Amino acid sequence: MEYNLADLFESVVDVAADREALVYVDHPGTGAERRLTYAELDAAANRVGHHLLDSGIRPGEHLGLHLYNGVEYLQTVLGCLKARIVPVNVNYRYVEEELVYLYRDADLVALVFDAEFTDRVAAALPQTPALRHLIRVGPPGEGITSFTDAEASGSPARGFPDRSGDDQFIIYTGGTTGLPKGVMWRQEDLFFSGLGGGSPTGEPVKKPEEIAERVAAGGTGITFFPTPPLMHGTSTLTAFIGFNFGQRVVIHRKFVPEEVLRTIEKEKVTSISLVGDAMLRPLIDALEGPLRGTDCSSVFSVSSSGAIMSDTVRRQFRALMPNAMLLNNFGSSESGFNGTATEDSGPERGFRVRVNSRTQVVDPATHEPVAAGEVGRVAQRGHVPLGYYNDPAKTAETFFRKDGERWVLLGDMATVDEEGVVVVLGRGSQCINTGGEKVYPEEVEQALKSHPDVYDALVAGVPDPTWGNHVAAVVQVRSGAARPSLDDIQRHCRSRLAGYKIPRQLVVAESIRRSPSGKADYRWAREVAVAEDR
Repeated sequence: MEYNLADLFESVVDVAADREALVYVDHPGTGAERRLTYAELDAAANRVGHHLLDSGIRPGEHLGLHLYNGVEYLQTVLGCLKARIVPVNVNYRYVEEELVYLYRDADLVALVFDAEFTDRVAAALPQTPALRHLIRVGPPGEGITSFTDAEASGSPARGFPDRSGDDQFIIYTGGTTGLPKGVMWRQEDLFFSGLGGGSPTGEPVKKPEEIAERVAAGGTGITFFPTPPLMHGTSTLTAFIGFNFGQRVVIHRKFVPEEVLRTIEKEKVTSISLVGDAMLRPLIDALEGPLRGTDCSSVFSVSSSGAIMSDTVRRQFRALMPNAMLLNNFGSSESGFNGTATEDSGPERGFRVRVNSRTQVVDPATHEPVAAGEVGRVAQRGHVPLGYYNDPAKTAETFFRKDGERWVLLGDMATVDEEGVVVVLGRGSQCINTGGEKVYPEEVEQALKSHPDVYDALVAGVPDPTWGNHVAAVVQVRSGAARPSLDDIQRHCRSRLAGYKIPRQLVVAESIRRSPSGKADYRWAREVAVAEDR
């Protein structure tokens, strides 16, 4: 047995067959749901895996998942892994041109998609001749295999060829500031970097068999609830962490705050994952409003990846759920998990992270560790991806070898203090150079969100004839609050930020544009601010 995700899942099934593995809640308000035990999910995944092989999809070829959250998503990922077919996530917000790029860049030969996306898929097909096998979730269509028929045609037994820790898993990332990139992971590396090495204590397992041994020895009682779309790597990996622990995973088709809270109460959810204020703030609004009094006492932890939960929003949430831990996790599709923010992180001291032993802040030119207080880029060694699929140039820029180990150089700028605590400044690509000073948007956004009338905010640089760029704030005003003026915003920020970081322009937007998972769309913010400045 190797560190292969399908092997590990099957080892858990063999000792926890009758445990509930997956609970799926369909469209909010319908009450429709599905519940599968580990044995049932295993058999369902086997059916998909065998159908794909029987349809001529070969091990090593790529299948796209163009789906909302659902049983079919995780079932298909598992089926691919069992059959050694590489699953590839597809952002369901993409339009025709973006889909054509991703389908072609990822060399997809098969696609599983929701019926809602039929028109977009059909428009992209003439430009993607390699895509030869389509499976549609929902009503059957002419010339397209329905998921129901695909599932029925495959054997529920295992009977797959031997697998390996070298089998790949590709996570496509980006698209808000440039073209998406496919991060190529060996499954063994993903297990240790993205799934925590199979241990809830932080100490990775020493052999793959330990996963099933721990599941057999432990009990139930933990329910994981990844609330963002599964098409983003964090949610799918959270589900697999739950499976590796032999615990229950709950998913919703879409994120609707009121329904999330109802499910937390009904299913006694213990661990929630989300993406920053964009998801946490609507939960707070619901708890303070229509869902006041909802029993969320089962919740032990709420973790965020991909975006920071601001200090202001965390305080509001703690007042409603004082017993839940709030964890600002730091990581990426290229590195997996790097560390968790310290309790004293905030506008005054910055986003401070205690990183794992494989993470350093290095000079991007020499790859040597920076001295305390100097700015460098976050890097990780050891269990890192192989590179970007179909992009050797970008791979050469981001991945390197040093002292016989593979390293990945992340886009995050940071400093490190004498105690080894890393202060993350923000993405270098979003850094604003104003009059020779560097401003990282995340720091200014934290200050803006602490304003009582600001519901959400993004910060971008706008070309300026005097300073090169000036700092522009794009804000969404809290419902019922007065529209703040630029003077109001500047006064509020002055006690929290150095003068050169204070916004010189204010744009009030009806809403802040983010991805379905809550990640910031900085390209949109910059376009809005530039248009307003003309």
